Amino acid sequence: MKLSILLDQNVVLEALGFLRERRPEWTVQHTRELGLNRATDIQVFEWAQRTGAIVVTFDEDFADARTFPLGTHAGIVRLRVWPTSPKRTPEALARLLDNVPDEEWPCIIDETRIRIRRLHGNVSQ
Repeated sequence: MKLSILLDQNVVLEALGFLRERRPEWTVQHTRELGLNRATDIQVFEWAQRTGAIVVTFDEDFADARTFPLGTHAGIVRLRVWPTSPKRTPEALARLLDNVPDEEWPCIIDETRIRIRRLHGNVSQ
């Protein structure tokens, strides 16, 4: 499955190279490349909506289903891995790529698990 991914400004640039290497068939972009590095969450979300991209972010505001309801966008992957280092972020994304089929995104990735968010409030762990 070919996905389009937008890395939010708080995601380290190393994640860009990592995803492009692991999934060369995907379109992976970073807000910095697009001139969105100072954009608000809503502006980032609107860009992703227009292009059909899944947003990958550390920003907890994107986890608010009232503002960003499931089924109304391509997806949001919320990273909850600290520190947000050039090593830890790609490690978290590797766990996602290795354990979750592309069609199961969006999700929340933390230190020990991946929670997949589905419509109608169903969450798998």
